[in-house]
Amino acid sequence: MTLSSIENGLVVGARWLASPNFNERPVATNIDLLVVHNISLPPGEFENGYVEAFFQNRLVAQEHPYFSEIAHLQVSAHLLIARSGIVTQFVNLNDRAWHAGVSCFDGVESCNDFSIGIELEGTDYTPFTDEQYASLTSLTKLIQEAYPSINAHRITGHSDIAPGRKTDPGPCFDWLRYRASLGR
Repeated sequence: MTLSSIENGLVVGARWLASPNFNERPVATNIDLLVVHNISLPPGEFENGYVEAFFQNRLVAQEHPYFSEIAHLQVSAHLLIARSGIVTQFVNLNDRAWHAGVSCFDGVESCNDFSIGIELEGTDYTPFTDEQYASLTSLTKLIQEAYPSINAHRITGHSDIAPGRKTDPGPCFDWLRYRASLGR
């Protein structure tokens, strides 16, 4: 998959699956934070379409015991990177996806207002794939071009903006590898 640019908040080359779980950002918001997450549904299972269904409010509670706990939630991320490296976009980057929840970065609360959320299909304790790192690097560079306020210091994990509540992307995410791939 070749990601070539970002045009009007859409990643050219990404697969598009619209999520209803978004709204407008506050007026005059500067998009200046990138948040890295991980997700798998059911936990520890990959590339089965359930994450996509979850972000589109199509998860069937009866299909797995865990789904009955979460199927009613309305959440999304801007982007998902599958284990294969395929990138799916759910929400226009200029809109507010519902990925961070109760959160704070650098003293500013409600990170959904000013951030872009990228989900990596995985778990805290499963190493991410080379393909995911390659796509994440490519995607990050495009995002930084389109949103220049997202510098190296404004890329963080969900666990950093919601400590005690969230643990992702987890200890298996290689921050040194990722940052080195960005040339920082």
